[in-house]
Amino acid sequence: MSDLDVKHLHEIARELSSDRLPGGWELIDSSSHTRVARNPQLQLYYKEFRPRSPVEGLKALLRGSRAVRARRNGDALLRCGFRAPANIAWGNLGGGREYLFTAAVPGQGVDRWLRNSLSPGVHDQLQGRWQLLDELGVLVGRLHATGFIHGDLRPGNVLAAFEGGRFRFSLIDNERTVRFDSPPGKALVRNLMQLNMLSPAELSMTDRTRFFRAWRHQMRDLTRLECNILSAEAYQWAMRRLQEKGQLTPGDVARAGL
Repeated sequence: MSDLDVKHLHEIARELSSDRLPGGWELIDSSSHTRVARNPQLQLYYKEFRPRSPVEGLKALLRGSRAVRARRNGDALLRCGFRAPANIAWGNLGGGREYLFTAAVPGQGVDRWLRNSLSPGVHDQLQGRWQLLDELGVLVGRLHATGFIHGDLRPGNVLAAFEGGRFRFSLIDNERTVRFDSPPGKALVRNLMQLNMLSPAELSMTDRTRFFRAWRHQMRDLTRLECNILSAEAYQWAMRRLQEKGQLTPGDVARAGL
């Protein structure tokens, strides 16, 4: 991208940060500590990182700001062969705020595939649903086997596009992604729990078993028993969280053994 284009995006960032919406841009729901917008025609996303606490600036001196980590982690995933949004332009907005423009990646969230495009109980969609879960398990297993732990691996942060007879996945919201020489078990369980935060009506036990089995086959440094223990802990953790949110029926609670 030319210096002129980067300068233009900086001006766009100034407008978006001032609650003005330039032509072609639309806001997307986000947390109170970010502001997110997209331009479908330009295939660009804008994310503004706002300070979450007075000490965030001090933390940034030690490990880099959230915007810096998002760029760094996205680049690390791309170098290792995973799909993630490419960084286009970034800068400071003052007051501890930073922005990042990234290229759009194809696909929709895995949660939308499972709830809508490949709905549970629809016979004609069953093979596609199984394929999605198998290939998602392989992706997450490769991710973990390479040492990466995603900071928030909820199904909506994994985008899937069906291309050439298979699903291609992209990882978004990578600011808290970290890479270990050997990921700790608790971190693996947390990622698996995050992916399983769908109700039994949306994701059956058979669905979960397909995913866990595909994930386990990529985890060569763990025994089958160790993988099964981590999977069981992740499932129970997800069910407890769903119960706390009031998203389980009494029958779901009984079947989960809660």
